[in-house]
Amino acid sequence: MTNQTDTHSMKLLDIPLMLRLKQNAIVLHSEMGLTEDARGQNSALLSSIVFPRGLHTLVAHSDNQDVVGQFRYRSDDVNAHIVYLAPALEDDEDDNIWLHILDAMAQQAGKNGAQSLVAEVEVSHRLFETMRRSGYSVYSRQVIWQHHPIKDDTQAPKLTVTAETNDDQIGIASLLGCTIPRILQTVMGPSTDMDGLVYRKDGRIEAYITCSEGKHGVYMIPYLHPDVLSDASDIILAAILEIERCRKVPIYVSVRGYQGWLENAMLDLGFDPWLEQAVMVKHLTAGIRQTSFSPVSLATKGRTQTIPTVRIVTVNDKKDTNQLHGKTYN
Repeated sequence: MTNQTDTHSMKLLDIPLMLRLKQNAIVLHSEMGLTEDARGQNSALLSSIVFPRGLHTLVAHSDNQDVVGQFRYRSDDVNAHIVYLAPALEDDEDDNIWLHILDAMAQQAGKNGAQSLVAEVEVSHRLFETMRRSGYSVYSRQVIWQHHPIKDDTQAPKLTVTAETNDDQIGIASLLGCTIPRILQTVMGPSTDMDGLVYRKDGRIEAYITCSEGKHGVYMIPYLHPDVLSDASDIILAAILEIERCRKVPIYVSVRGYQGWLENAMLDLGFDPWLEQAVMVKHLTAGIRQTSFSPVSLATKGRTQTIPTVRIVTVNDKKDTNQLHGKTYN
């Protein structure tokens, strides 16, 4: 007999269940997980009931299993991001209920306007294969490097970085367009929640380091142009020294697969490779180009001639991209 699974948004009655499950959660949002306490007594999961702040929590229940899942989505972003699932999926467990919660989160994120749902998963974890079965694709690999808090006597930086300003936006956009592969730009771009530091060379922005500070750590993502490869260590060190909290809590730097050449810089700075993850994406919506015709009047030798012209209109179809036009794509 097949167990029936009920999935719904978390209610106040689900709090005791959530408190029991969350201690064994798997965090799928590195920025939140490494800077804040994603699973503790004051975690976002609990506060999302009273103060949502873009957080959406769902519960899946079957006859003998319960799973809680949370994702974050804000209307000024195109992507939603899974924060965590609880409990973590064990190697020998049936993953059916996890497939249910993943599907429910995708549906809810799509209804709220997200174009895709993103998760950062350890490649060795059982959940990696479950998410592939649920329709997620690997967009990039990333290695998170860890360093203990820096000391006050750390050598002074050889270069200077400054806080980003509104005047830097064009230069930052140009840099990101050069450093992030086109197919990854909507997913791998910097979060709007993170602060940014810029490095200029000959008047151009050649490096952009985003950072997020929290109680438990500082999380950084560097975007460096290959032309400053030889200065990579000095640029990252200058950014670290600019952040006062790096003297109090561990520092984590995410190096994406498309900038793997930064690994030597991380080793030079004394960082250790700490976690290898896959950035997995499930597309929820697609812009569909529809053709419509409208007349245009042309005046020729005193006469007015009307001819049809083509106008392309882009709309959002809030469906899974595998279901567009009633076709199935593998």
